[in-house]
Amino acid sequence: MIGLKEGMKPSFLYAFALIGFAAQAGEITPSGLADLPAADVIILGEVHDNPVHHQNQTRAVSALRPTALVFEMLTPDQAAKVTPDNRGNATKLAAALGWQGSGWPDFAMYYPVFDAAPKAQIYGGGLPRAKVRRAVSEGAAVVFGDGAAVFGLSDALPAPQQSARELLQKQAHCNALPENLLPGMVEAQRLRDATLAAAVIKALKETAGPVIVITGNGHARADWGVPALLDIAAAGKTTISVGQFEQDPWDEVPFDFYLLTSIAEREDPCAAFIKKKS
Repeated sequence: MIGLKEGMKPSFLYAFALIGFAAQAGEITPSGLADLPAADVIILGEVHDNPVHHQNQTRAVSALRPTALVFEMLTPDQAAKVTPDNRGNATKLAAALGWQGSGWPDFAMYYPVFDAAPKAQIYGGGLPRAKVRRAVSEGAAVVFGDGAAVFGLSDALPAPQQSARELLQKQAHCNALPENLLPGMVEAQRLRDATLAAAVIKALKETAGPVIVITGNGHARADWGVPALLDIAAAGKTTISVGQFEQDPWDEVPFDFYLLTSIAEREDPCAAFIKKKS
């Protein structure tokens, strides 16, 4: 049985990421990842550059034995380049994926996740940067194309959610974005959520599941991320979302479960924005 913890306290660093959700999540330890409830889809969130988060994901993938892995970090074209020949070798796989220069953290953190389920089919839930940029100016529905309505992309978000998501984008970018760019950034996020959800649905159809999704915490949130879209577009399929935090979040977080980990060593993420403004 998964052990839940109490006594959570507020954290400024994560409060902005938890706006607009009122469900109680349960804190678990890494060992609890092997004892998650059965589900068709398990979405494992992360802070991308935290190696402990990838270690936890590896532990979950190894224990849960998914039939498919969906990566936010891969486009479908990249995922198609994963073969039996390169999958067992981190250097070969990184080269096949063109990981170097992709902007994602060191492949050494991600490779064990691939290796933990050597027979799982690999799917890409990511998009080329050009498409994400187009969504900022053209909107998620236009860029997604056919099927946009299935994921609600043709509909405006409820005003409270729109405001909350714009605030999240503003704070995630160190308050450096022009106000008029924030709605477009939300559209880009909606496009990426829908693309991930579509990849999950494809994986379920082709492999029957369970499917594990490797993605950032923002896409894993149950209130408006991938789980919410799957509730609409894949009704009847069960989904579990797991977030990973570096500091204690609020006592109400938008995940079914969450883990609290050490803080990764990193440079100030806002330094580049401050330098540009000065």
